[in-house]
Amino acid sequence: MKPDLSTRCVHAGEPDDPHGSPHAPLYTTTTFKFPSTAALLDVVEGRRPGALYTRYGLNPTIQALEEKLAAIEGAEAALAFASGMAAESALFLAHGRKGIACLGDAYGGTLELLASQLPELGIPTHLLLGDEIDRLADLLQQGAGLVFFETPTNPALELFDIAAVAELAHAHGALVAVDNTFASPVNQNPLALGADLVVHSATKYLGGHSDLSAGALMGRRELLMPVWNWRKNLGQTIAPEIAAQLARSLRTLTVRVARQNESAMKIAAAMRAHPGIERVLYPGLPDFPGHALARRQMRGFGGMLTLEIRGGGAAATRVADALRLFALAPSLGGVESLVTQPCTTTHHGLAPEERARRGISDAMLRLSVGLEDADDLIADLEQALTAG
Repeated sequence: MKPDLSTRCVHAGEPDDPHGSPHAPLYTTTTFKFPSTAALLDVVEGRRPGALYTRYGLNPTIQALEEKLAAIEGAEAALAFASGMAAESALFLAHGRKGIACLGDAYGGTLELLASQLPELGIPTHLLLGDEIDRLADLLQQGAGLVFFETPTNPALELFDIAAVAELAHAHGALVAVDNTFASPVNQNPLALGADLVVHSATKYLGGHSDLSAGALMGRRELLMPVWNWRKNLGQTIAPEIAAQLARSLRTLTVRVARQNESAMKIAAAMRAHPGIERVLYPGLPDFPGHALARRQMRGFGGMLTLEIRGGGAAATRVADALRLFALAPSLGGVESLVTQPCTTTHHGLAPEERARRGISDAMLRLSVGLEDADDLIADLEQALTAG
């Protein structure tokens, strides 16, 4: 019987250590020696696994982390990167040459990469809003080979039906890659729903303590091999020290996310009734547009929610500045609660008219709910709304 996710988070990828350590040791070694040329070539040419050179990812600490990452996401294999953007860029370079269709909103850096930088390399990219999904079939018919999307999206938490998109893409011979950062493997497993690849900014929920930067890509081994070559030659591999730190964090993933799910739901329900709030975007609310889909493809609704403050952007800024427990900072998924105004951070690089086109208003505040007491966080929001 397959172990539960909590068990896999603790035990997957942990080798039998001759000294009795329950965790994979940290190997800061850059290169590894061999008893013979024949033994070296067995590793170089893939006849047996082994350590070789850390920049290649062939380091025992990194390999142990990747085994754990694969087990957590239910994948055949995984690759660990220095950041989420490193994972995405290697994915796009390896599998996006025929054309990339991006559905809905995404992290601002991802949108910049897709809209500006990849076209400079001759890679066709197509950015579709969530309500333009009916155009996807035409793009696939024209030859786009990779469909990429976040679900839930950043920052409006829009949802996409992973199984339906995968069925359409596969009918045209295209691959599907899902950014599962916001949901985490605790709440959602895109591979089980038909996606081919899953990407994470491991800096967020997988790391969970705002003390490391990392990325991860999971899927079938045959799909990861061409990505591995880009990672190797662009120098995007995670450092062994960070790999060990991330493996540590993954052991507590399920308990952290369960608490964040619970608190975010409580905060979202409380904020719905506040006169200073125009609307609350959270997949767990019954009136959220994608609630039925969330119940179907997610096990939990996540620790992210977005508030639209009554009074516009200036009012939202005043509320953000008045918060005391919520730290005013970008990023998400840590044990501490964070607030950010997307127009000033994650999507600041987009032109105001493009943000408006995407429905990202200046009045939005994106909350990342941490592990503090939910009632204390609600009280902090209430005092800031009054002060603002």
